[in-house]
Amino acid sequence: MKFLDALLGRSKPVRSELDRLFAMSTAALTLKVNLGLESSGRAGICFRPLTAGRFAEAEEELRRMGGIGERATNTRITFQTDEHGFRWVVLEDPEIEDLVAAMHMISLTLEEHGFGDRLLAAVFKFFEKGRPLFWIYNYKRGAFYPLVPAGEGQQRDNPAELRLRSLLEGELPMEADLERWYPLWGIPL
Repeated sequence: MKFLDALLGRSKPVRSELDRLFAMSTAALTLKVNLGLESSGRAGICFRPLTAGRFAEAEEELRRMGGIGERATNTRITFQTDEHGFRWVVLEDPEIEDLVAAMHMISLTLEEHGFGDRLLAAVFKFFEKGRPLFWIYNYKRGAFYPLVPAGEGQQRDNPAELRLRSLLEGELPMEADLERWYPLWGIPL
């Protein structure tokens, strides 16, 4: 079948390396102890929008799991659409480990429902001395990179991003290609 797929120009979607999300649990400790970064208690999963009918079943399952998760770990799950029309599953929990576990579970559920090719990014929000910054996991690449907004508008603090990369390279699977450090603006976290 691979030969026919190649001949007809079809490609098999890349399977996400979802277990790499768990690296954030240990990296968060380093971020806090060595760099003074505090988790905001918020994270999100961004994906390309789907037709309402196709996503309704998966969203209902996520809502049920969210109710169970909220009772068990206080992880709250909501759904939002950002200013660019992308859908977000927004997670809130004071414990980073619970956020990571919920994010993995939701990503796996969406992948099992056939939406793996729609997953774009997982985002963890942190604060550095009151300034927000984000760790973005690119599902297609299986790697993290930092996004540090600078001032007003859509500006980035590139030196801070490079510093964070160098400090966390051993703990997080980092995106090596800086051209793939896509900024996400209007993150609903």
